[in-house]
This record gives sequence, structure tokens and C-alpha cells, in this order.
Amino acid sequence: MRILLLHQYFLEEDGAGGSRFNEFTRLWSEAGYEIDVIAGMMPDHTLKKRPEYKGKYFMWKKHGLVNILRCHVSEAYNKNFIGRIWGYFSFMVSSLYAGLFKLKNKPDIILVTSPPLFIGISAIILSKFLKVPFVFEIRDLWPESAVDTGIISNKFIIKWLYKLEASIYKKASLINVLTPAFQQNLVNKKNIDKNKVIFIPNSADFDLSDDLLHNFDPISFRKQHQVEDKFVITYVGAHGKANGLHQILETAKSLEDTNVVFWLIGKGMYKPQLVEQAKKMDLKNVVFFDPVPKKEVFKFILASDIGASVLLKNDTFKTVYSNKTFDYMACKKPILMAIDGISRDLVEEANAGVFVEPENPIDFDNKIRTYLQNKELLKLQGEAGYQFAKANFDRTVLSHKYISEIVKIKK
Repeated sequence: MRILLLHQYFLEEDGAGGSRFNEFTRLWSEAGYEIDVIAGMMPDHTLKKRPEYKGKYFMWKKHGLVNILRCHVSEAYNKNFIGRIWGYFSFMVSSLYAGLFKLKNKPDIILVTSPPLFIGISAIILSKFLKVPFVFEIRDLWPESAVDTGIISNKFIIKWLYKLEASIYKKASLINVLTPAFQQNLVNKKNIDKNKVIFIPNSADFDLSDDLLHNFDPISFRKQHQVEDKFVITYVGAHGKANGLHQILETAKSLEDTNVVFWLIGKGMYKPQLVEQAKKMDLKNVVFFDPVPKKEVFKFILASDIGASVLLKNDTFKTVYSNKTFDYMACKKPILMAIDGISRDLVEEANAGVFVEPENPIDFDNKIRTYLQNKELLKLQGEAGYQFAKANFDRTVLSHKYISEIVKIKK
């Protein structure tokens, strides 16, 4: 069976960010499935187009047994909101062209992951012309999240987006959601047939974490970064509006009387503003890092005392799992969970950390000071989170479950 994956953010081999489908496609190809990926031309750490893509609109690459066709994405993507929308549309057009005219082999099934929601348009058209079904995955509820955070406010655009969403759901043969709250939303609020919706969540990469837990020296890493005597809190992820990282800066200011240091790893439109804000606040206990490959991310986490998952205080975010939560669990680190809803429920059920009221630096400060005074909690909660994730969110197990659901469509 040949599967075509449409994924704007499919990582480069040395890329930084969510590696869910890099691992899934590797495991599926090793199991004998033929995998083609239509992906965006990812930027380098400067947020510019990589040198090998300059002057090109399409380029074939290969990761192991997986074939990747990189397609043009506008370099305006990281400039502002309009640039980001244009980036979404540019990939929608380039991915559609690639699917119609650049593929070497016809797929049996198309799998598309969103956001961006617009990639669903490519899926609908390719499904029709290639005469194959498509599976639509929802990593984030669009347009709800964009509307609720104020990113999109034009009523005409909002109405059009909801119509597009409904059309995609109707035409998809199967819909995968990453959280149980998404599943409830689709079935109870959007009246999608429950038999059409499956739940394959984000997962933990235990192959990588278990190897590093046995072979990586976090003490040397801490010495290298001059934090041997510090209490290190790491945040890994996007630095965008929705992430609300201003609350970490405010918390860092209130903890200047302690040995706490924050490591912020990632990129996003708001990162320059955050760096400038940290300078104005004269923060000596916040260090910004450019995105790093997954293996390096795990080294930072393993060298930390605790991990932080952070979003704005918004009802929409009560339905999401933070991606990096599972990485913290896989590395046996407890979690400061500044996201209410199902992410809070996850951490509390697993006894893998503590809930922090979003956008409440006072609560953030108090919870961190609790750990400073009770460091035995770090090992206890770190181990509890690891065991819970091992039992429920192992990437290898979930990859087998996912492919078994996809295969059913063709039977």
C-alpha cells in the first residue's frame, strides 16, 4: 500500500520541532508500506529559506525509505499574520500542483494533517482527481483557536473558514483527532458520525529518550552551559502569540532571589519581542536558544530539573495536549502545566507535575518555590510521568494502531 502524506511542517532530517510524522512514516516504511510526503520547504534557524531551496519550487529528498517532495512556501511566513496566511496559501497551491503533476506513483490513500486548515483544500481536490480516499488529522481545532485568540476577527473570513471546515469533514473518509476533547467537539457539537472519528494522540519517543537516559551525561551538559548550581526550568516550543511566554518572563523576574534559570528553546513571530522584553526587564535568569534537532532537545530536557508547558488563558486551549508534555514525560521530568483542561487532567492523573494557573505569575512563582523546597518531588513525579506515558503514549504502539485504522479504509 502506498500512502501520500500532506504535511507542511514535516521536519528536515536535522530539523527542530514536532517529529510525530517523521517517526510514524519511518516506522510505517520499515513495516513495508510505501510512503510519499509532500512537505513545505522548511526555513533554517534564521527563519529564511534554506540555501538548497533558493530559486527552487520543488525538490525530491529521501529520509531512509520515505520519499519527500519539498514544495515552495512563501518566505513571508514568519514576518507577520498576513505573511503567515500567505505562507499557508502558497503551500496549498504548491502542494496541489505537486500532487497532480510531480508524484512518481499514484497513492492508495491520502493522509493530511492540519493546521493549516487550507491544506484540506488540496486533499479534497487530489482525492477527487486521483480517485482515492483521504484521512484528515486535526492537531488543532481551526478556526476556533484562531478566532478565540483574536488572530482572526473578520466575520466574512470566519464564516468561510467554518464552511471550509465542514466541507473537509464531510468529504474525509476518516478523521483523526489528537485529544479526546476534539473527539467530543466533532461528535457532539459538529454532528460528525462517531464511527468516522478516531483518536490517535501525540506520543513520546521512547527509542530516543531511553537511549539518552542510559548514555547521556547531564552533569557535563550543565557545566557546559554554566548552570551546575542552578534549578533549570526548560520550555521547548513555539514563541508565538498563543503561547503567552510573557508569563515566564514575569515569573523569572519574581524569582531573581533564587537560583532558578529558564531555558526557552524555539522560534516564532513573538520571539524578537520576548528577547527585547527580557533585556528591558534586565533578566539574567532567562536564556533563549534557537531551535535544535530532537536529539539535542532531549539533552536540554534531561539536563533540566523540570519542564514547562505554557499557553494563554483561553477556553479553546482547554481542549489541547501540549506536544512537549510527552517529551518531558519521556525524559522523566515533572511538568509545570500552565494549561487548563485536558492537559491539566493528564498531568494530575499521571501525578507527573503540577497545574499552574495560566497567565498568573504569582501562582507560577509559588509552585516553583514548592519544588525548590521539596526536591524529592522531582524524581517521584518524573518517574510517575514516564511510567504513565510508557503505558499510554508510546509512539511505536500508536503508530501500529494508526496504520491499522488507515488500512481499513481500503478493505
